[in-house]
Amino acid sequence: MQTIEKIGERFWYMTPVSETDRPILGMVVGDERTLMIDSGNSEAHANLFLDMVKEQGVDKPTYVVLTHWHWDHIFGLSALENTVSISSKKTRIEIEKLRPLSWSNEAIDQRVAEGTEIEFCAKAIKQEFPDKRDIAITLPVMTFEDEIEIDLGGITCIIKHVGGDHAEDSIVVFVKEEKILFLADSIYPDIFSVKDNFTVEGTRDLLSKIEHFDADTYILSHSGVISKEEFIHEASLLRSIADLTERHDGDSKLIVEAFRKQMSRELTEEELETIVYFVNGFEMKEGQV
Repeated sequence: MQTIEKIGERFWYMTPVSETDRPILGMVVGDERTLMIDSGNSEAHANLFLDMVKEQGVDKPTYVVLTHWHWDHIFGLSALENTVSISSKKTRIEIEKLRPLSWSNEAIDQRVAEGTEIEFCAKAIKQEFPDKRDIAITLPVMTFEDEIEIDLGGITCIIKHVGGDHAEDSIVVFVKEEKILFLADSIYPDIFSVKDNFTVEGTRDLLSKIEHFDADTYILSHSGVISKEEFIHEASLLRSIADLTERHDGDSKLIVEAFRKQMSRELTEEELETIVYFVNGFEMKEGQV
């Protein structure tokens, strides 16, 4: 059951759904304009969000910004006909590549077999679109290179390209006056390679860009809302394992041993999984995968 939640005075968001891979959708409400963050994984997803914010007295969005090209963040764009859509130039290029594709079960299964689609996304698409699958891939009408700032009236949004391993075109949205940083999927691993992975260089570069923003609240599209303290902990975990991966040349046993010694305790499942992701990324860079 999805719910609508409010943070501060100007920000609404709808909770995610893991089964059909529905990410969090956000709405920044200004005195003069509104900005929606991501368009959802279907028109049904987008329309549910619009209905929910309407019940809270929020107008339809003036703008919608796409955080990256993955299907679950863009398939709902066709429902937002009278909204000005914005993305990075890289995101638009990647979306264009999706337009010729068929979304029948047979076509999706073929792409999974070829390795150009992953089983997780294939399953979620079939669940989100169980019957009628008339998916219309809509292109954003405005693009930017690195960063843009939008004044909504009484509230400002800074939209910044940060990249990262999950998607090279990832952007974040900083709701300046509310100190909310919408991270979207940027901090997640790459799930589209042979093995899920983080890279040392990609992680360091991403964290340096994210930490530029003075945020108190962070939003991860599929994980939820976290505090500054929780983000600092997550960033410290990623940076520590990245450093150990480099120091020990991707040797998982040495990394686990060193990190266990550093933490003075047994490692959690999340920490062990993160180590695996970094080892995978190291091996891919070295051509071992």
